Amino acid sequence: MNIPWLTILWLAPAVGAALVLAIPASRPAVARWFAFAVTVGVLVLAVGLAVGFDPAGQRYQFTEDVSWIPALGTRYALGLDGIGLVLILLTAALLPLLLLAGWHDADSDGSLDHSGRRAQKGLHIHLALFLATEAMVLMSFVALDILLFYIFFEAMLIPMYFLIGGFGTGPNRSDAAVKFLLYNLFGGLLLLAAVIGVYVVSAQNSVGADGGGTFALGDIVAAVSSGQIDDTTGLAKLLFLGFMFAFAVKAPLWPLHSWLPDAAVAATPTSAVLMMAVIDKVGTFAMLRFCLQLFPDASRYFAPLICGLAVVSIVYGAILAIGQTDVMRLIAYTSISHFGFIILGIFVMTDQGQTGSALYMVNHGLSTAALFLIAGFLVSRRGSRLIADYGGVQKVAPVLAGTFLVAGLATLSLPGLAPFISEFLVLIGTFTRYPVAAVLASSALVLSAIYILWTYQRMMGGPPKPDDVRVSSIRDLAGRELAVVVPLLALLIALGVYPKPMIDLIDPAVQSTLTTVGVTDPAPAVADPVPIPAHDRPEGPTTDAEAHR
Repeated sequence: MNIPWLTILWLAPAVGAALVLAIPASRPAVARWFAFAVTVGVLVLAVGLAVGFDPAGQRYQFTEDVSWIPALGTRYALGLDGIGLVLILLTAALLPLLLLAGWHDADSDGSLDHSGRRAQKGLHIHLALFLATEAMVLMSFVALDILLFYIFFEAMLIPMYFLIGGFGTGPNRSDAAVKFLLYNLFGGLLLLAAVIGVYVVSAQNSVGADGGGTFALGDIVAAVSSGQIDDTTGLAKLLFLGFMFAFAVKAPLWPLHSWLPDAAVAATPTSAVLMMAVIDKVGTFAMLRFCLQLFPDASRYFAPLICGLAVVSIVYGAILAIGQTDVMRLIAYTSISHFGFIILGIFVMTDQGQTGSALYMVNHGLSTAALFLIAGFLVSRRGSRLIADYGGVQKVAPVLAGTFLVAGLATLSLPGLAPFISEFLVLIGTFTRYPVAAVLASSALVLSAIYILWTYQRMMGGPPKPDDVRVSSIRDLAGRELAVVVPLLALLIALGVYPKPMIDLIDPAVQSTLTTVGVTDPAPAVADPVPIPAHDRPEGPTTDAEAHR
C-alpha cells in the first residue's frame, strides 16, 4: 500500500488549524503547545521525505494522482522534486521557530470579557492562521496540477491578510493589509486568465487523456516539448506574461514591490517573516516550475527584460535600504534586493545561476528570519523602530547585539555564511551569459555592506545614551528567544561551510528544467592564439606534420 505522504504533509497543519480552534479559549497554553507540536510533527515528516528522496531518481517522487474534477480535466496530482523539497524543509523548519518567537504575539490586551476573565486577543485564531498558511504553502510546493496550484496560491492570501490587518501593529496595519491583498489579487486575476488560456490551448490540441483539455503540468509540458503545442505564438507569450506578472507580484520584483515594505512593517515580526521568508518564495518557485516549463520559448524571449528588472531590484532595494530610518523597513528593502538576485539567477538560464537561485531561496529565508526576529526582539524592548533611538546596545545586551551582527553579516553574504555561496553562484552563472548585468548586480555587495554595518554601528556601537534609560535597561536575549535564534544561526553557518547536501538535491531538478527549456550553459570563451613573430619562432619542426615531412 502506497502511503500518501504528500497529502499527509499538507493536511497535518490544515487539520491542526481546525483543532486549535476547537480548544476552549480558557486554555491558551494548550492551544500554543498543540500548535507547536503540529509544526514539529510537520518538520519530522519533511525530514523523513528528505531521507527517502533519491536525487538520482525520477524528478517527481512520492507522486499521487487521482481524478479530481473530470469534467474540467483536472486531477489531484502531487509530486516532489529537489527544489520543492528544500523549500518544504525551509518552511517546516521555520514554522516552529516562528511560533516560539511569537509566543505572546496574541496575548490578552488586559481587558476583561463579560464573565470577568481576561480576554484573549484571538490567540486561537492567530495560531490557526499560521497553521493554515503553512498547509497552503506546502501544497503549493507539491501541486502538479495547474488549477490545484492556483487555488492554493490564491487561498494563502486570506490568512496572511488577517495576520497583517488583525494582528499587526501600528495605525496603518489595515491599509497595509488591503494593499497587500489588492496587489496580489490583481496578479492572481491575470494568473487565472492565463490558467484558463492554457486549458483552452490544451483542449484545442487534444492534450488531455480523453482528447480534451487538461490542467496536468506533466501532460502540457510533454506536449510543448514534442511540438504538439506550438509555444512560439504570440498567445503563448501573453499567457507567459499572465503567469509571470502574478509571480513577480508575490516575489516581489520591481516595480511591483511597493506592497512589501508597508506589509512587513505593519505585521508582527513573526508574520512578516512568514510572508517574506515563506510565502514570497512560492512566487520564485513557481517561475521555475511553471513559467519556464510551460513556456520555454517565451521564457527565452523575455529573459533579457526580466534580468534587467531583476538588476534594477537588486540595486534599487539596496540603495533604499541605506536611506531608511526604520530598522524593520530597512530589512524589508533588503529582501527586495535579495529577491532580485533570485529572479536573476532563474532567468539567466544557466546551471550555476538556477542552482544558486534555488539555494538562495533557502538561505534568504534563514538570514531574513534571523535578522528580522532579532530586530523584533530589540524593538519590543525599546518600543521604537527608529534607528536613531538606539545606540550602545552591545554594552547592555551583548548576546542580542552579537547575534544581530552575525545575522547581518549573513544578509550581506559574508564568506562562510550560507547566503554567500548562493549569491556567488548566481553571479557566476549570470556572468557567463550577461556579464554587464553581473557587474551591475555585484554593486549590491558594497551597498549591502554599507546598510548592514552602518546600521549596526548606529544601533549597537558606542555607549548607551545617558539620558535614555530605556536603552540602558534593555535586557539580553532570554531562553525562549535563544531557542529561536541559535538554530537559525547554526543553519546559516552549517550551510555556509557545507552546502553540498542542498546543492545535490537542487541540481538534478535544475538540469531537468534547463533541458525542458532547451538551453545549455554558454561555452567558455577561448582566446585566439597569439601569433609568434617569425624571428622568435624556434628552429626545427613545430608540428607533427612538419616533423613527418
